[in-house]
Amino acid sequence: MAAGLDEVLGVARNASQDEIKRAYRTLARQYHPDANPDPAAEDRFKQIGAAYEVLSDPARRERYDMFGDGAAAGGFAGFGDLGDIMESFFGTAFGGGRTRQRAGGPARGADLSLHLELDFEEAVFGVTRTVTIGILGSCERCTGSGCEPGTFRTRCSRCAGTGEQRTVQRSIFGTMMSSRPCAACDGAGEVPASPCTECRGGGRVSRDSSISIEVPPGIEDGYTLRLSGRGEAGTRGGPAGDLYAQVSVKPHRVFSRDGAHLLCSLTIPVTVAALGAEVPIETLEGEETVHVSAGTQPGTLLRLKGKGVPRLGGRGRGDLVVQLLVDVPTRLSHEEKDLLDKLAKMRGERAGNATGILDRIKDALRQPR
Repeated sequence: MAAGLDEVLGVARNASQDEIKRAYRTLARQYHPDANPDPAAEDRFKQIGAAYEVLSDPARRERYDMFGDGAAAGGFAGFGDLGDIMESFFGTAFGGGRTRQRAGGPARGADLSLHLELDFEEAVFGVTRTVTIGILGSCERCTGSGCEPGTFRTRCSRCAGTGEQRTVQRSIFGTMMSSRPCAACDGAGEVPASPCTECRGGGRVSRDSSISIEVPPGIEDGYTLRLSGRGEAGTRGGPAGDLYAQVSVKPHRVFSRDGAHLLCSLTIPVTVAALGAEVPIETLEGEETVHVSAGTQPGTLLRLKGKGVPRLGGRGRGDLVVQLLVDVPTRLSHEEKDLLDKLAKMRGERAGNATGILDRIKDALRQPR
C-alpha cells in the first residue's frame, strides 16, 4: 500500500478519535468534488473517506493496526457509502452527489387499529363481524391522483420539480447547504395542474367504511388480528396500510379457558358422590351426561375428550375438564338425621353430638395410663 490510512488523513499512528475526526473534516472540505475542480480531487476524496471509515471504527482500526492492510480491516467503502458520512458532517446537500429516493415518491398509508369485543362462545367457535370505521380512502373522483378528471400533474413551481428546498447556513466549518422535502409538493416535484374538487388535490377523502372481520375459532383474549391492506389509502400510488383488530373476550358464567381446554366445576349431592350416578352437565354445545363413580371424592377431575376449544389452525380440539364438588347438606330433617345416625353406627363412626357426658367419662377411663 502506497500510504497508510493514518498517512492519508495526516494523523499519527496513535491519534485519538477526535484528532481523526478533525483531520477528516478538514480534508473532506478541501477535496470534495463539489468544492475542488481538480480532476484528481475525487480520487483523493475517496481515499480520505475510506481511511476515515476504517480508523473511526474501533474494531476495524484494531484489525488494521494488527494486519497493516485496509482490506484486512474490512475494506475501503465505495464512494456511494460516503454519502452517509458526509451527511452527518455537512448536511444532505453535501453528500457527494448520491442518487437518493425522493421523499415525495409513493408513500404507504397509515396503519389503523380498533378494539373488537367478543362473547366467550364467539371466541371459541369463531365469528364474522362487520365494523364501520372512519378511514382515509382513495378519492373515487380522481382515483387517488389528486387531479381533476381530464387534467394532469405539472412541475412544482416552488422547487422547480426537484422535490427539495435547499437552505444555506454558515457555521464554523464554512458555508453549508442542507435540503428538505418541498412543502408545496411534499417532495414529489409535481402538483396537480387543476386539483380535484372532491379531495382538493390530496388524492384521499375521509369516509365511513364497513369492514368484514373473520375471527378464527379458538382465538384468545389479547390476540391481535391483522387485516392486510385495510388501513388508510397510500399517497401518490403507494399501498394501503394495515388494520389491526385487538381482541378482548368477555368472561363466561360457567367456563374458563386454559389454552385449548375448557374448565368448569360441577357440584353433586353427597349421596351421588357415595353411591355414584349418571349426572347431566352443561357444555358449550348442549347438555352431556357424565358418569360419577361410587365413592367419588371432592376435587375429582372428569375429562370429556374433544369438548374443549378448537385449536388455531385447525389442529383438533382441547378437552372439557370438570372438577367435582360435593354438596354437604347443612339443614337436615329429624328423619334424615336418624338415617345418617344409623349409617354412622353401622360403619362404627361417631357423628354429631350423640355422645353424652357419661359416655365421654367412660371413654376417658378406658384410655391407657
